[in-house]
Amino acid sequence: MRSLWAIYRREMQHYFVSPIAYVVGGVFLGVAGFFFNGILNFMMQQALRMGFQAAQMGGAPNLDVPGMVVQNFFAVLGSLTLFMVPMLTMGVYAEEKKRGTIELLMTSPIRDWSIVMGKFFATLTIFAMLLVQTLAYQAFLFHYSDPAPSLKILLAGYAGVLLLAAALISLGEFLSSLTENQIVAAVLTFGVFLILWVLDLGAQSTSGGIGALLKQLSLVRRYNDFTLGVIDLASMIYFLSFAAFMVFLTLRSLDSMRWRRA
Repeated sequence: MRSLWAIYRREMQHYFVSPIAYVVGGVFLGVAGFFFNGILNFMMQQALRMGFQAAQMGGAPNLDVPGMVVQNFFAVLGSLTLFMVPMLTMGVYAEEKKRGTIELLMTSPIRDWSIVMGKFFATLTIFAMLLVQTLAYQAFLFHYSDPAPSLKILLAGYAGVLLLAAALISLGEFLSSLTENQIVAAVLTFGVFLILWVLDLGAQSTSGGIGALLKQLSLVRRYNDFTLGVIDLASMIYFLSFAAFMVFLTLRSLDSMRWRRA
């Protein structure tokens, strides 16, 4: 655990002394805020329109604006995660290889498991720190909306984003371990993420056994359950298993690198 903590601290320091975390964080929060404002304005216009129509018919509108804002916002956060994670993971191993510092890690008394997990938890922590700042948008809803958004939807949504990010970060770091070029790692990771996204679209348009299989394998589909306030144990196990498998592949990648250098 001591070596894992050393790698974790090293990676966290690297993120804060490089412009990557600040640029990615600024873009992430700026785009998230833009979409939150757009979703809120759209839902308010819909509520006013439905209220006007209901008043003409002598009834009352039945539209949960805060709940719909939160659900759509988490859907946007999931899409943003697909775009932002490649920028966080592209240099985790690729930059180490380019600078030659990976050799120092490989020849140190630190086990590969500590290296992989330390880097993984550091990247996940950076993402979580960005995610926490979006709570300001939810605080705005809680303060000005009546009724306030459901805590169940908020907890499920943030749990879903973290699980999705953990799975994508583990995949991105595995792909980063395969090359020494950060741009190649970013493009490769983004391409694989797009395939996962298209996989979900294919699952929706395909019927039969293949469609059912694609739905079971789709990260995006399983994340959608969390945006609706549903904390599904099977989906949680799937995300954690996916992340564990990618970590295992990263370990094997480092192991093969060690054998090639021997």
